[in-house]
Parts: sequence; structure tokens; C-alpha cells
Amino acid sequence: MSNEFINLTTGNIANEHLCCAIADKKHQCGVNIKKAWLAERIPEGHVFRKLNEKGKVFIEYAPLEKAWVPVVGDNYIYIYCLWVSGSFKGKGYAKELLDYCIADAKKQDMAGVCIISSKKKKPFLSDKKFMQKFGFKTVDTIHGEYELMALSFGNLQPQFTPNIKTHKIDSEMLTIYYGLQCPYIPNCIEQIETYCNSNNIPFKLIKVDTLEKAKKLPCVFNNWAVFYKGKFETVHLLNEGYLKKMLNR
Repeated sequence: MSNEFINLTTGNIANEHLCCAIADKKHQCGVNIKKAWLAERIPEGHVFRKLNEKGKVFIEYAPLEKAWVPVVGDNYIYIYCLWVSGSFKGKGYAKELLDYCIADAKKQDMAGVCIISSKKKKPFLSDKKFMQKFGFKTVDTIHGEYELMALSFGNLQPQFTPNIKTHKIDSEMLTIYYGLQCPYIPNCIEQIETYCNSNNIPFKLIKVDTLEKAKKLPCVFNNWAVFYKGKFETVHLLNEGYLKKMLNR
């Protein structure tokens, strides 16, 4: 296996694979959408760094002020995703990627690095225990479940925006906020629309397509968030099977 890492740039993004959706043809529409989204973000300081192999080994992060999440803070880096899967696990790649991010933050004279995690391990969020090994500490929480973790280089700390504290909306309808960043999302949207329309389930899809919308969201969000009967449910991406389970609980 290679130990060579590369960063996506506006010059190479068209020809490089996105390792999070490397092999599944049904996600290629999402790959094209994400690449277009990334091409606009890279000049803002957004970093997508990956192992130069056909596998899911990457980190994605951005300056917090430009990160499409309901988190605020001065001069922080926000990590969207740190993913190492399959046969690539246990080889130190996650540590190498996170070390790179931390070193990059220090090089830019940032105040620290932050990430959304959870008290108990949840899909699509980084593992709290892993982050703690690198000195990350919980600096804010939502209902004792979702946690904002930070590695601070000084006294400044980030926090969740005040508008997400209730984790509720007025509508009883199945409501999904979604971003353009994850290549799995278009296929999830297609499955949700098909299932709900076939079963006469009212639903509302809200596209989060600007930084301003992301910062004003009513819930934890890392590119996806689900409400049902006015209550926040999950950041877990919903395919048809997972949606059925949620609706039948």
C-alpha cells in the first residue's frame, strides 16, 4: 500500500476520485455534485486530503468561518470527516491525516481544531474516544448526546450556535435538511422521495445550499439532519430501509 497522500486542488479535482464514493455507480451523480461544490470551496481554504490509493482514506476540513455547520468560533479549523475503512484500518493512516490537519492549523496560526462527535459512537460522526487520544476535549453539548470537541491552542473555544439548542421545529412532517457535500446524499434523496410518494407519507426536503443557511440551522448538522413529528431524529443518512425503521419506531 502507498504512503503517498495528495490534496485535491482546482487543477486536479476533475481527474481524482473521491474515496468516500469510490466504487458504487449509483453515487456517481453525487460525486459530480460534490466535486462542483468542492471546486468552489477550495479557494476558501477547504482541504480534502486522501491516500493515493483506491480506498476510503481521507480527511476533509475547512476554516470554521467558512464551514457549512451550525458552529461558530474565532480562527478555528473544522473537520467535516476523517475516514479510514476496510483493509486500510490499523496502519496509522487516521493518525497521519489528523496530525497533518493539526500541523496545518498551527502553521496558519489558528486557535485550534474542532469536530462534531457524540457521547456514544454514531455513524457518520467521528469517534469521541479516538479524538480524545489527540487531546480533543468536549467544549459544548446538545442534550447530552451530540458533542463539539476541540483541540485548543489557547483560551478561545468554539461553540454550537444558540439556534440549535432546542432541536425542535414546528412542523410534524418528516423534514430533512441536506447539503451538497456528501456524494451519498442524492441517492438517499431519491430513495426517500420514492418511498414517501409511494406510501403517501408527507415529507419536506430543505436544501442547505449556502453558508448562511448552514449557520442558522435548528439542529446539529454535518451535511444531513432529520426531523419527525417536530423532533430531531438523527444525522444518519436515510436509505429506504433505515427510513422504514425510523418511521415505525
